[in-house]
Amino acid sequence: MATHVTVGLRKAAEAKRGYEADFVIDSGATNSLAPAIELRHAGFEPVGKAAYELANGCVEEYEFGLAEISFMGEITAGRIIFGPDNADPVLGVTVLESVGFTIDPVTGTLKRSRVIL
Repeated sequence: MATHVTVGLRKAAEAKRGYEADFVIDSGATNSLAPAIELRHAGFEPVGKAAYELANGCVEEYEFGLAEISFMGEITAGRIIFGPDNADPVLGVTVLESVGFTIDPVTGTLKRSRVIL
């Protein structure tokens, strides 16, 4: 059972433009990913490129940018991967943990935990 959450992304300097979608929460993903076409349309620009190991074991190189990320009343910032244009948006665990959420392995729901420095 997949867990979803509505996530908003925007460039920190631009309050008017952004991208909002239903993101799949993936406990196996470190970083977050959104379709490159949507990120570019929202004004995001890549700041680098890195190799990522996918769930199927393949290694792919993708561009990434930096975004202000908001969901469930929380706000943080992090790396967002410019994924394939047909990719489903994915919220990785780094973002979840940065604001004190974990995924309950039994129910698949998000639960708040203490933020550890």
